[in-house]
Amino acid sequence: MENLLEIKGLSKTFTLHNLGKHIRAVSGIEIDVKEGEFVGITGKSGSGKSTVLKCIYGTYRLEEGSILYDSKRFGPVDLARVSETEMLYLRKHEIGYVSQFLNVMPRTTARQLVKQAILEMGNDECVADQETVKILTHFELSEELWDSYPATFSGGEKLRLNIARAMVKKPRLLLLDEPTASLDQESKLKVKVLIQQLMEEGTTMLGIFHDLEFMNNLCNKEYKMERGSFSLQGS
Repeated sequence: MENLLEIKGLSKTFTLHNLGKHIRAVSGIEIDVKEGEFVGITGKSGSGKSTVLKCIYGTYRLEEGSILYDSKRFGPVDLARVSETEMLYLRKHEIGYVSQFLNVMPRTTARQLVKQAILEMGNDECVADQETVKILTHFELSEELWDSYPATFSGGEKLRLNIARAMVKKPRLLLLDEPTASLDQESKLKVKVLIQQLMEEGTTMLGIFHDLEFMNNLCNKEYKMERGSFSLQGS
């Protein structure tokens, strides 16, 4: 594979069993993403943008098409057809996902959540401790909260922690589904700084943003989604 990610003919339909209806969310999606690229996806709410990211991450299964990914561990694989064990490994070690929606937080402190993410990538305890402090400080989470349960955090604090936990792993492929939607401008800028840093370190990213200003000077290319189909902008 020349690309890190190649999506060919991706189509996804949802069935509303109570109404006996089938709704085609996306149809014939084609994307090629080179290693280290940032690909932006724009479009109106409900146009199917998040569906594409969830198909890549394995949350949704598609009926048609393929999602070819050049895995460091497994080599070229079709994410639409890998085993559950392989998908879990890829999520843990290679593919990150950040959403505007808050994850359910386990009874683990903020410090432990971030540190565990770093340890999963093979780092030692000393590095994990240092990087945990660094990223929690970057996102201005009060030090008083570090050893508290995130269930007690405000919505904005939880979201910043979710972003920190995903970004600190420095995944090969990072999927960003409106991660800054409910953040204030200062917090958005902090996310942008880390995105730029990850790009410099070689992380490949697909990001959905309604805030087009946020995407300035980030994207290598942009796709616009309308009625379930993609069009490459500026081509």
